Amino acid sequence: MRVFMVLSVCLVIASAGHATAREITDALNRKVTIPDTVTRVICSGSGCLRLLTYLQGQNLVVAVDDIEGRRRQFDARPYAIANPQFKSLPIFGEFRGKDNPELIMTLDPAPEVIFKLVGTGKGTVGMDPVDLQKKTGIPVVALKYGNLGKFRQDLDDSLRIMAKVLGKTQRAEDLRSFFDTAIADLKKRTADIPEKDRPSVFLGGVAYAGPHGFQSTEPSYPPFRFINARNLADGANPNAKEITSTDVAKEKIVEWNPDYLFLDLSTLQLGDEAGGLYELKTDPSYQTLSAVKTGKVYGLLPYNWYNQNFESIFANAYALGKMLYPNRFSDIEPAAKADEIYTFMIGKPVFKKMNSLFKGMAYQPVRLN
Repeated sequence: MRVFMVLSVCLVIASAGHATAREITDALNRKVTIPDTVTRVICSGSGCLRLLTYLQGQNLVVAVDDIEGRRRQFDARPYAIANPQFKSLPIFGEFRGKDNPELIMTLDPAPEVIFKLVGTGKGTVGMDPVDLQKKTGIPVVALKYGNLGKFRQDLDDSLRIMAKVLGKTQRAEDLRSFFDTAIADLKKRTADIPEKDRPSVFLGGVAYAGPHGFQSTEPSYPPFRFINARNLADGANPNAKEITSTDVAKEKIVEWNPDYLFLDLSTLQLGDEAGGLYELKTDPSYQTLSAVKTGKVYGLLPYNWYNQNFESIFANAYALGKMLYPNRFSDIEPAAKADEIYTFMIGKPVFKKMNSLFKGMAYQPVRLN
């Protein structure tokens, strides 16, 4: 009888253990066994916590990387502004995916799953997901951040994988539908405008791995492509299908003499006597540009801040549409549209707060005197 009872208990435990575990396939095509219900997670890598916030899973986070606890004058991460509680959570490692397994193993409560961003190729910043799982004993689910261009599929797949882990599959589909609808709307509004009627544009001061001066640009800047703007930097590099950052020679910008200039406000981090704004104010070469002379220089919210903020990409796109094609965007008020987008994607309207950090310059003419 005693042997039978012990055996019965073992069978119940085994059955329960089997019932509370499931297997998913991550972005590296690895089979990862995770709990049936996941209630505690951490997110490793640039933008991983942003994806979790998109999926409305920020309440599941038990620790963060060290970028979340930093106090800075400037911050263009809407997900972080909407979730100030991240600043007070325990730290599990350094930003950009430099995890500390020892710190992770001391977390209480402990995460049940680690989401880990890996490169679009084979490269991974920080510890390899397999090694991290071995060292911590915690399931590691690899994701690829992707973008709204060439690597859109990576973005969609990662949202679906993360959603499957969290039990939020409908939210992932809602996000994907929102992306598709917004892109289609933006393109449709401007699709029939002849090339000759589209003003030429140039965006300067684009951030990548930190702030840069006015020559830093984005040849395939998504908002320009969504509204069919005539981005001179894009035309100079017609094969640049991937979203990349580059510098353009100052002489080339002067030669192009764009109808409109836009300033990525991340450049303000360089201070009052450096960066794109300072250059536009003081460099004699830029003073010759017609956009500078006619006041057609506008500020845009940074979008490339601890990886791409997709919500700010869409907010900028609608604001740009309003500035370049006011008749096609007569129903759009940029600040209100931005908050509509932020509310859907990260849960709160944060335009006013974020714009205040950048001296109220978003979507406004930039004063150069």
